Amino acid sequence: MREEILSNQDNPLHLEKLYRGNKPGFKAAFNALYPDLGSNLLVEGWHQRLNFIQDDLSWGTASERTFVVAASLFAALLAKIPAMLSLNEEFFYTRNTGFIVFPVLMAYFAWRNNASWKTRASAFGFVALSALFINLLPNDVTSDTLNLSCIHLPLLLWSMLGFVFGGGTWQKGANWLGFLRYNGELLVMMALLLISGGIMSGITINLFGLIGWDIQKFYSQYIVVSGLAAIPLVATFITRVQPTLVNRVPPVIAKLFSPVALVMLIIYLAATLFAGKNPYHDREFLLLFNGMLIGVMALIFFSVAETEQSGTNRAQVVLLLLLSAVTLLVNSIALSAVLFRISEWGITPNRAAVLGANVLMLVHLFYVGLKLFGALNRKTDLALIARSLVTFLPVYSAWAAIVTFVFPLIFGFK
Repeated sequence: MREEILSNQDNPLHLEKLYRGNKPGFKAAFNALYPDLGSNLLVEGWHQRLNFIQDDLSWGTASERTFVVAASLFAALLAKIPAMLSLNEEFFYTRNTGFIVFPVLMAYFAWRNNASWKTRASAFGFVALSALFINLLPNDVTSDTLNLSCIHLPLLLWSMLGFVFGGGTWQKGANWLGFLRYNGELLVMMALLLISGGIMSGITINLFGLIGWDIQKFYSQYIVVSGLAAIPLVATFITRVQPTLVNRVPPVIAKLFSPVALVMLIIYLAATLFAGKNPYHDREFLLLFNGMLIGVMALIFFSVAETEQSGTNRAQVVLLLLLSAVTLLVNSIALSAVLFRISEWGITPNRAAVLGANVLMLVHLFYVGLKLFGALNRKTDLALIARSLVTFLPVYSAWAAIVTFVFPLIFGFK
């Protein structure tokens, strides 16, 4: 390694290859040779790169920390509204859980990005109207349209968060890609905080139990509920002020689970045939089938976003293309099952919602698959694949809005 560095100290490409081939060995050899190497910008640049010491962790400005604390307390207050106002918890949480999480995240990004008043008014006006609409729907627990509205409204609020995150536009693909990456980092950080919080809670409850104090009920009703309400914002704050803390984890997860998902899907489809399961007549199985489809699609889209950022190699593109093809097959089966059930037993709100979602996913998967195939043949680049990913996000938002606000009116709140 020493001789290689010495003979190529003026060749930046070869030095980079040496470094990537054996980073610890390169660093040790370079630092040993550094006093004897010629004084030039390339050598000095490598010295600084290899020996850079990160400053103390930064936790944002005092005003940002104050904002996060205040917003977290506000989210915790929202989560305790049923207890404070003696409201039915099932009624409140099924309709309003999204309003505990997303408005504070919107406020954070609107404040941090100095969003325009037009963007803020649009976002929070939508939140207010949505809260009014969902809480005025008839309280019929058997209503399919009510359940569909409660399921799709958080998706709309998530889209509005992306709108605020991107600076008040629906059309800039780069902002949507950044938003998807933020979601990946947020999920990782939230998982870490939940695991840490769960361990801490268990220790705290048991420590008080040792001295005869049973605090489990109080702790669950106040500390746990408040903590769960604040975790999304706290996790967001950490990912923003410490971007290097978790931004390397999502690409690793995407690369690790993409092949696992592909193998799992192939085995699952084969096992389904042998088990005799039939999504055409088994409603619960069809729902699980669609749930699996959504999860795998999310993995594909997230992997594509990370591929565009990291410039992943050809093998990763091949893997994503195969995964898209198998998922397209799964989607086709699910769509045909929905069409069969509609032709046999007629249209219902649930079938109409699933039909629309399956059609959108089918078209989107086919479009992304074409771009992946083009990248494999060098006819398109990774940036075009990423663009194909975000093109449909506003379309999904529009469909979620139709299901949330229009379906109850069309189907008479049934």
